Amino acid sequence: MLRTLFGGLTLAPALVVPTALAAPAIPAIGPSAYPGVIRLSVDASDTERRIMHVDERIPVRPGPLVLFYPQWLPGNHSPNGRLDQMAGLECAGGDGEAGGPRIDWTRDTVNVWAFHVEIPRGVSTLSCHFDFLSPLDPQQGREVMTPAIVGVEWNQVLLYPAGYDASRIQFRPTLTLPAGFGFGTALRATDGSTRADGPITFGDVDLETLVDSPLFSGRWFKAFDLDPGAESAGRPPIRLDVVADREANLDAKPEAIDAHRRLVEQADRLFASRHYAHYDFLLSLSDQFSGIGLEHHQSSENGVRPNYFTDWKGAIGSRTLLPHEYTHSWDGKFRRPADLTTPNFNVPMQDSLLWVYEGQTQYWGNVLAARSGLQDLEYARELQAATAASYDVRAGRTWRNLQDTTNAPIVGARQQSDWVDWVRGADYYDEMDLIWLDVDTKIRELSNETKSLDDFARLFFGVDDGRVKVSTYTFDDVVATLDRVQRYDWRTLLRARLDEHGPGAPLDGLARSGWRLAFDDKENQFLKGTEGTRRTVSYRFSLGFDVSSDPRQGGPNRVTNVGWKSPAFEAGMTARMTLVAVNGRSFTTELLREAIVANRDGRQPIELIVKSGDYYRTVKLDYRGGLRYPHLVRIEGTPDRLSQILAPRP
Repeated sequence: MLRTLFGGLTLAPALVVPTALAAPAIPAIGPSAYPGVIRLSVDASDTERRIMHVDERIPVRPGPLVLFYPQWLPGNHSPNGRLDQMAGLECAGGDGEAGGPRIDWTRDTVNVWAFHVEIPRGVSTLSCHFDFLSPLDPQQGREVMTPAIVGVEWNQVLLYPAGYDASRIQFRPTLTLPAGFGFGTALRATDGSTRADGPITFGDVDLETLVDSPLFSGRWFKAFDLDPGAESAGRPPIRLDVVADREANLDAKPEAIDAHRRLVEQADRLFASRHYAHYDFLLSLSDQFSGIGLEHHQSSENGVRPNYFTDWKGAIGSRTLLPHEYTHSWDGKFRRPADLTTPNFNVPMQDSLLWVYEGQTQYWGNVLAARSGLQDLEYARELQAATAASYDVRAGRTWRNLQDTTNAPIVGARQQSDWVDWVRGADYYDEMDLIWLDVDTKIRELSNETKSLDDFARLFFGVDDGRVKVSTYTFDDVVATLDRVQRYDWRTLLRARLDEHGPGAPLDGLARSGWRLAFDDKENQFLKGTEGTRRTVSYRFSLGFDVSSDPRQGGPNRVTNVGWKSPAFEAGMTARMTLVAVNGRSFTTELLREAIVANRDGRQPIELIVKSGDYYRTVKLDYRGGLRYPHLVRIEGTPDRLSQILAPRP
């Protein structure tokens, strides 16, 4: 009702709401193949403006057509296709050479990754053009184009017809790169080249394989053979394709390449199979091209700091990356959770088994890094100590169980929270590393050291040697295979670990491996390694935060990872603050260490000046615990199963 000027009441006029026009239907996925081959031409040579130009020629028939831009991306486990970086979409009838008639498109108002097009009579080819705008700043997303390096993820530079399985849509891709750039990819150029000299043509390939075959290209490019003699021996060849900011970054010493070759050897001994026709590690060494770790079936995208090779003894912090992504060729790409396996890139994924897909991959990635010598035994133990300590104080375990964190990629779109200790994020990686250690050591104990999780890996991931086609699995399949290795109530153990709320980390496997978690003032070597690779100094087990010097995280002296209810939290500190001074002197990490030590007796509380936005304030921390770093200590009189697990297989 409405009240009139004089206080009387009158009925409000009825609101007339127009009936919304029903959006045209998006066709369901059918059993047939898409007729014809889609010609895709991508020009990625504009490295100054960092723009990729896309020209697509799609065979069509008169009538309604729906085109998808990929939304749900494999390896991301979430609907984060960067539709916002696609611009300038225009379509026309005909091959486009003679300027065919324009054909308008309409975006679906519910599924905004879908574009409706009505194909007129007489048109057999739809020509579409658009641009992909690579971010110019890391705050906008991954920078995939620099003056020296170009990364092409095909899902960013194509549209595809709805109503079809991705494996039944054929593409004929052509790529233009800056002249002279070398490139690596799981695709093979029709002329066998690996260096740009005009447009590069690839053979016809289905959409699923195309999206799973990204490309790294660079002004400075070098390929290393990681399995010499493989082809002559009938084995799939394996290459390490490296691009870099500077030519000097490519100077890999023999011992570095030998360690990567041992990675291949140790993976062979673990999985006893290769589920690819060939494999390419794509590796960028750059401070400008954004870092990445993304798995593919016959390749992987890996981005690390420029000193990965040139500081081989010191830059050890990122050496679990390639073992992790390589393991995914078996765990995640060949064997894949059934609810995560979708027919195309616009069908929602379900992430309930990421604790196997990512969690066991994390376990094997760390193990293979040690077995291959990419990291030494002491460093591997220090990594395990840091993981155990981090989850032992993870406050979020009290309200959110590990199983629910498998929803994190969808809930949080893979964005890092400033309160990760409380919110929890992708804990199905590292906490599951502890749980798979629990399973491994339990198998060893029950079998009197005759069986291990290695046997599970061969049975579960090593089946059908040479098969590339995906093989799906369920929770029941995991339990059944563990039972084949060693009889036990694995279902109850796994569900208890996945569904419990703590307190404390699941450390049974660590104890059964012959080691326990302890703290002292000697710096943890894994955490020290992050100072060089992640540009982060850790005080998380003392004051309760880390300090980043990385400009991409707002450094220098930017606070990150403030622990929930830590001394820093209780003093009102948050992430994204900048540390300005400690005890009246300009801030340095060395001065902060000295201040922590000096206040062990409580006579000199730590006083920090912090900056948050335009505001400055003083924070006082009367913390008296001294420097605290986690380490593993042997449990006397117990088998050293951890060293056995990390030892190379002969």
